[in-house]
Amino acid sequence: MLTFALAAAASAQPGVRRATNLSALLSHPAFYHLRPIVITGTVTLQDNGDMRVGDDSGSVRVAFKGTPPDGPAEVRGEFWDIGRFNADDPRLVGYDLRNTFRIDPDGAWPRPGEILAIVASGMTVTSPPSVPSVRNVVLFPARFLDQKITITGQFAGRNLLGDLPEAPGQSRYDFVLRSADAAMWVTNIRPRGRDFELSLDARIDTGRWLEVSGTLEQGRGLQWLNADANSLKLTQAPRDVTEDAPIRVPAAPPPEVVFSTPTDGETDVLTGTSVRIQFSRDISPTTFRGNIRVSYVDGDTAEPREPAAQAEFSTQYLPGTRVLQIRFTAPLPRLRTVRIELVDGVMGADGQSLKPWILTFETGGS
Repeated sequence: MLTFALAAAASAQPGVRRATNLSALLSHPAFYHLRPIVITGTVTLQDNGDMRVGDDSGSVRVAFKGTPPDGPAEVRGEFWDIGRFNADDPRLVGYDLRNTFRIDPDGAWPRPGEILAIVASGMTVTSPPSVPSVRNVVLFPARFLDQKITITGQFAGRNLLGDLPEAPGQSRYDFVLRSADAAMWVTNIRPRGRDFELSLDARIDTGRWLEVSGTLEQGRGLQWLNADANSLKLTQAPRDVTEDAPIRVPAAPPPEVVFSTPTDGETDVLTGTSVRIQFSRDISPTTFRGNIRVSYVDGDTAEPREPAAQAEFSTQYLPGTRVLQIRFTAPLPRLRTVRIELVDGVMGADGQSLKPWILTFETGGS
């Protein structure tokens, strides 16, 4: 994987941006693609003249117009996953693909996730903070990792505003807290307390300010606060907030199916099989109800021959892996074509619709 940061005119950057870190960018490039971001790291100048910014998760090459800061810096820019562009994309005009992105113009175009870039607009000197906050934790996760901290932020339910690429899957009550241009997960505590209970799956409670204590943990490019029992309480917005004003972030990509077993068109599937469907983003579990259909296909026709009720099934959604499991209450008939449909109405945790999807497979003779 090759990652760069390139100088760009500040005027080319929109005002909206998301505080994140190198680990998140490398783990979830599709989510951050084309998003203005800010990260922190130590800036160094290599013997060969290359400038790099890095932390414990890796380093990024930087090209910068001006004198770089010596040591820890805040780097702002727009994140690119080059493989998600077409080779003739106008945003690439003016770049020497070979020298800038290490792309052979005469070779195959890179795949998504293969070559990543931060088109940088500026760098400023920074230093690790002493006081924990949502933004400080996101920008400097190593500073607070495995420590007991207390943070304050606005409740955002089960990632209802699309702030983060996925859920950590630590508990059934995981929720997001956001402040200024940053967001992080809180786990293992239900969003309720004396005289309040907030909804995980409805936006009516988003924006309520909460204070919570716990231990900071991380994994898969995510940070989360493993909350202490009975530590959650309603609070007011801090009066001495020195962070940037809250922003409106671009909508995250809509969810899509990325994998299934059996696969589409598979034959000789065991009659006692179950179906697993994995999604690219978190799904609101309540939206599966009434929007899953199982039917049998008659020969080569597209119309189901028997009603879905004759293939009774149960479902379970596993948020940690974003997998929907479909289990049949009885073995499927032999030598039959089975169709699984996710119809219009299945929605991501942030309210974006899943495109209707169909899986078809054929059972074996034994």
